[in-house]
Amino acid sequence: MLLVCDVGNTNLVFGLYEGRTLKHSFRLGTDPTMTSDEYGVFVKMLIEEEGYKFSDIDDVIISSVVPEVMHSLDNFAFKFCKKKPYIVGPGIKTGINIKYTNPSQVGADRIVNATAGYEKYKSNLILIDFGTATTFCSVSKDGDYLGGLITPGIKISADALFLNASKLPKVEIKKPENVVAKNTVSAIQSGIYYGYLGLVDKIVSQMLLELGWKEGEYNIIATGGLSQLIVNESIHEIEVDKTLTLEGLRIIYEKNKQ
Repeated sequence: MLLVCDVGNTNLVFGLYEGRTLKHSFRLGTDPTMTSDEYGVFVKMLIEEEGYKFSDIDDVIISSVVPEVMHSLDNFAFKFCKKKPYIVGPGIKTGINIKYTNPSQVGADRIVNATAGYEKYKSNLILIDFGTATTFCSVSKDGDYLGGLITPGIKISADALFLNASKLPKVEIKKPENVVAKNTVSAIQSGIYYGYLGLVDKIVSQMLLELGWKEGEYNIIATGGLSQLIVNESIHEIEVDKTLTLEGLRIIYEKNKQ
């Protein structure tokens, strides 16, 4: 069994694989102050609920965009799983050829998604990850990571609005009944929802134009917590793959295991 761990700025997601089958996944808020013992207690409780124990885990792989948590996660893997974890970073095999000016600047999460997308779909890809930041990445059918862009995430933008406009309330992020709202809560929801829908549609259209990909030559894949909400009404055909990042970690592990 393989324990995979994807550390984002907002959430930390664990997945437990038996072979190529994801048996269980769970998340907690990313907290740089958590100790290895706290991770141990949390993971132990959740895998035991599914009938597993630490001795069932054969290996651990971690991808992180938050360096501050890595010391505790390293120690957690050593102490509780009795394993030296694989870390996604320079030197690890991914099968992706990074065409960035400085390849080391590409976030581990984007590389993991690119690896999963390339291995699963074998086509030209635009990958959209709705995380703390919303990232757009392009990957060729030959496995070249061509680049992309980064925008503030939906929740970051919404929180900035609430924090800087004292009279505006914090609202649930969801699709409103109408674009033209009749009250403040609906007006904020409309701005957030349709604003990000427009952002996604425009960016994807511009990427396709610049890349020169025609209909039938590519797939657009979205992942992340709010992906389904936003892409439902896109002018583009976008497939949601909620386990894309976890699958990428499993694939990278298989490419690197001894």
